[in-house]
Amino acid sequence: MIMNMMAFLGNLRGFEWIIILVVVLLLFGGKKIPELMRGIGKGVHSFKQGLNEAREEINKPVKGEDEQKPTEQKK
Repeated sequence: MIMNMMAFLGNLRGFEWIIILVVVLLLFGGKKIPELMRGIGKGVHSFKQGLNEAREEINKPVKGEDEQKPTEQKK
């Protein structure tokens, strides 16, 4: 389903994008679009920050892992 939507968006040409932008402008108005984009930007920033925190948590060494003997790590 998502791949079909992405394929659809990839097939849009310049004129179709202009029509979409005009419709968005008419629906939201000129003053709401910057606020909308700012909100989307903050959401993306928060999502990336959450991904980085999760990646750091996954890569963090487990407590007591450094204390194991080298022969125990080979098991």
